[in-house]
Amino acid sequence: MTRALFLSSALLALSAGRGFAQDPRFTKDNELIRPTNYREWIYLTSGLGMSYGPNAAESTNPPFDNVFVNPSSYRSFLQTGKWPDKTIFILEIRASTGHGSINRAGHFQTGLVAVEAAVKDEARFPEKWAYFSLGGPSAPRNSAKAFPKQECFSCHNKNAAVENTFVQFYPTLLEVAQAKGTLNASYPRDVPAPGK
Repeated sequence: MTRALFLSSALLALSAGRGFAQDPRFTKDNELIRPTNYREWIYLTSGLGMSYGPNAAESTNPPFDNVFVNPSSYRSFLQTGKWPDKTIFILEIRASTGHGSINRAGHFQTGLVAVEAAVKDEARFPEKWAYFSLGGPSAPRNSAKAFPKQECFSCHNKNAAVENTFVQFYPTLLEVAQAKGTLNASYPRDVPAPGK
């Protein structure tokens, strides 16, 4: 391998390891550009039929929520219990069914319903965090403007376990936040870590 090729390969590997390719990207109009490789990021958890609204109703086929975070932010959280600047989460919502193949009970994931994102960008957003809808298969968006503050930010700001993130639903990361002492002041301290 030539020296130039070796150096290029090493720099590319270093860039990927530091998360340069994982940072959120924006258009000149301040719209978040949809990440194309989020399924290669760190998978945090899945929820089934979760709803935060007052009129939540049970469904026979509740949706799955799959949560992914960029790898460099995940590694930083494990060390500090905090999310670094340029953290990006993807919430992938998928339909579910209980009927198919040999399945006799329970639910499994099916088609994509929608993709949403949460981004921490301290220079770009006055509140540091913003939330985005990147559409679904019938109306995918390559980029999106942030939701108005009252739509997602307010709920996350009021109810999140760590910063503006629902770490209370990510069992392994809740343990990290408890150990590092980074739970929000408003989050109950007497909530046991999962499995305790």
